[in-house]
Amino acid sequence: MSSAVTKVAQPAESAKARQAAEPASTEPATNGPGNGQGTNGPSGANPGSRGAATDYSGYPLVAAKHPWRWVGTAAVALGVAAVAWSLATNPRWEWGVVAQWFTAQSVINGLLETLKLTAISGLLGFALGFILALMRLSASPLLVSVSWTFSWIFRSTPLLVQMLLWYNLGYLYEKVSLGIPFTDVRFFEVQTTTLISQFAAAVLGLTLNQAAYSAEIIRGGILSVDQGQLEAAAALGIPAWRRSTRIVLPQAMRAILPTAFNEIIGLVKGTSIVYVLAYSELFYTVQVIYNRTQQVLPLLLVATLWYVVITSVLSVFQYYIERHYSKGAVRTLPLTPLQKARKFFATHAVAPNRARSPR
Repeated sequence: MSSAVTKVAQPAESAKARQAAEPASTEPATNGPGNGQGTNGPSGANPGSRGAATDYSGYPLVAAKHPWRWVGTAAVALGVAAVAWSLATNPRWEWGVVAQWFTAQSVINGLLETLKLTAISGLLGFALGFILALMRLSASPLLVSVSWTFSWIFRSTPLLVQMLLWYNLGYLYEKVSLGIPFTDVRFFEVQTTTLISQFAAAVLGLTLNQAAYSAEIIRGGILSVDQGQLEAAAALGIPAWRRSTRIVLPQAMRAILPTAFNEIIGLVKGTSIVYVLAYSELFYTVQVIYNRTQQVLPLLLVATLWYVVITSVLSVFQYYIERHYSKGAVRTLPLTPLQKARKFFATHAVAPNRARSPR
C-alpha cells in the first residue's frame, strides 16, 4: 500500500518542484477598476484570472471628423449650383421653345418610332445572339466557325456602313427568293427594293449589329458559371435542359444583365443613326423641325431630354431585374429606392428624439 501511495504522489511533488523553479513574474499587478487590487487578487496566486471589465456606458460618443469630405462636398455643390444658375438664367437656352416642342405630336410620333426600333431590334438581336453564343460553345467546328465569323464581321464594321449596305441591297440582288438551293424551284420571290424599305433596313442593321455583341455577352455570362456545378448536376442525373435553364442561366444572368442593359441603352441612342435613311425616328424628326424653324439648340435639347427619360426608365428596370437575380448571391437583397428613403426618414426622425432624451 505504501508503495502505491508513493507512486501517485510523485507527479504532484514534481509539479510543485517545477512551479518553485519558475521565476516570479516581473510584471506589476494591474489594478482593477475602483478596488485598488491587482487582477491576480491580493496574494497574486491566480495568474489566469482577469479583473472586472471597465464600464464605458458613461463615456460620451464623439463622431469621427472628415474635414476633406466636407471640403469636397462644398466644392461639388458650388459647381452644381453654378451649372444650375447658368441653365436657369441664360436666355439662349430658350426653355420656352423646349417646353413648346417637348410634347408636340410630331416629336411624340418620332419617339414612338424610336421605341419601336429599340424593342424590335433588341428582342431579335438578343435572340439571335443567344443562338450564336450556343453555337460558339458547341463541339461542332462548323458552328463555332460560323458564329465567330459573324461576330468578327459585324463587330468590325461601323453601324452606319451596315445600314447603308442593307438599304442598297437591291443594287447587288435584284430579287429576293425562297426555294430549294441549286435548283429552279422557288416558293417565294419579291423585288429587293420592295422588301428592303427604310424600316426594314434599319431593323436589319440594328438587329445584326446587336446580335454580334449580344453573342459575346451571353457567352461570357455562361462561361462565368463554375464548371463543377454542371458536373455535379450531371452526376445527380439532372437532364441537360434543366441543367441549362435551372442552374446555368440563372447564375449567368447576374453577369449578363449589367452589360446587356448597357447594350440596350446604347441601342436606344444608336437608333439616331437611322436618320441617314430618312426614317422618321426621334432625331430625324427633330432635324426636320429645326431645319424649318432654325431653332437648332432648343430642338436638340428636346431630343436629349427624351433620350434621358428613356435611359432613366431602363435603368430603373435594370435595378429591379438585377435585384431579382441576386437572390442566390447575397443573403439579404439590396434595398429598393423606396425602402432606402423610408429608412433614411425613419432614422433621421428618431435621431433628434434621442438627442433630446436625458441620459
